[in-house]
Amino acid sequence: MKTLRKIFLLFIVQAMAIPMMAQFVLNDADTKYATNLLKKGTHAPDFKLKTSTGKTFKLSSLKGKYVVLDFWASWCPDCRKDAPNIVRMYNEFHKRGVEFVGVSFDTDAKAWADAVVKYGIPYTQVSELKKFHDTEISKSFGVQWIPSMYLIGKDGNVILGTVLSDKLERTLTEITSTNKKISGSKENVTIQGSKGKLAAIIQKPELKDGEHCPMAILMHGFGANKEGQLLQLISDSLQANGIASIRFDFNGHGASEGDFKDMTVPNEVEDAKKVYEYVSSLPYVNSVYLAGHSQGGVVASMTAGELGNKISKVVLMAPAAVLREDAIRGNTMGAMYDPLDPPESVKLFGSLRLGHDYIVTAFSLPIYETAAKYQGPACIIHGTGDRVVPYTYGERYHEIWKNSELDILDGFDHGFSQNPYRAADLASKFFIK
Repeated sequence: MKTLRKIFLLFIVQAMAIPMMAQFVLNDADTKYATNLLKKGTHAPDFKLKTSTGKTFKLSSLKGKYVVLDFWASWCPDCRKDAPNIVRMYNEFHKRGVEFVGVSFDTDAKAWADAVVKYGIPYTQVSELKKFHDTEISKSFGVQWIPSMYLIGKDGNVILGTVLSDKLERTLTEITSTNKKISGSKENVTIQGSKGKLAAIIQKPELKDGEHCPMAILMHGFGANKEGQLLQLISDSLQANGIASIRFDFNGHGASEGDFKDMTVPNEVEDAKKVYEYVSSLPYVNSVYLAGHSQGGVVASMTAGELGNKISKVVLMAPAAVLREDAIRGNTMGAMYDPLDPPESVKLFGSLRLGHDYIVTAFSLPIYETAAKYQGPACIIHGTGDRVVPYTYGERYHEIWKNSELDILDGFDHGFSQNPYRAADLASKFFIK
């Protein structure tokens, strides 16, 4: 009977098995809807149109400035959905010298004006007040879908044409960023972890004698390391705002000691607790925060549960609580195995091998039960386009943590590749506020 049960269960889990931890490469909407937009380097055609207040506006009047053209209409559901995002970008980038112009395809002037008021759109609005495909501006700019957006350079040439506001924001962030030197220090340290020494980097703001600051412990995901862009962006932002951070390589990752095959979630929790002990003893640290991406998010949540009120704030980014279900299915990162009788190791990508102990411990890992012991302030950030860890796993953390906020990013994948600056900004601001 036991053997039959095992065969039956194995059949079920293998039938259910899908590479939940394997990132699918998906074409974004630009490959379908932005094909006729003007290409990068093309000179943007000038136009002269009436504004919503009856004045005449010429695009050439903004020469010498970065300009965002936002093509939209009040009758367009996707435009209405995107409007708050564009307004948020205006509020951020206008102070960096970027001008925004809305080009409406409305035919009803009142509906257009009402929408401008409803969404609090503060920038210049123009329109021909003709049907979308009858307008001259849609033809000259190759707009066949809305919302569509252009970023035009100071020389009047197109930098980007897209239907994705997140791609626009990423490009705006990159071209308007200044390489301002952040005051403070950066130091490499080693800390004794569960399987050997852990390599870590501390970024510390400039402090006066006797001055204290919080310290954020930043944790990477499965197979990654401390040098990932997302963690670096958060570290820099925190340092610029008076908060120290430490990001480290888990055992068997990056520059830390240990064999990847010996890595488990429980011993990564032990690594995190060792790092906590180290930073909490530093004389300038007055409180400790935790943040983690993917499996690092699971580790952060369980560490917070075990340390309780010793942790002041927690941020989880695409927390990979699906790893337990992956182990039960017998499918981790696309590598399949018998979850009821796992081998000594399973080959993953590259030279990595998943160890027997990882599978055994993940199979019954009390992720949410442990995390629920923490009830302090928390922020969960997850994307609806995540094919590695469905965003419902982030929602469940929000349910068990009553003192948490949830930021769902529409269309963002597991690594927030659409705009890592946005995810990093949300995480940093939660710690800073």
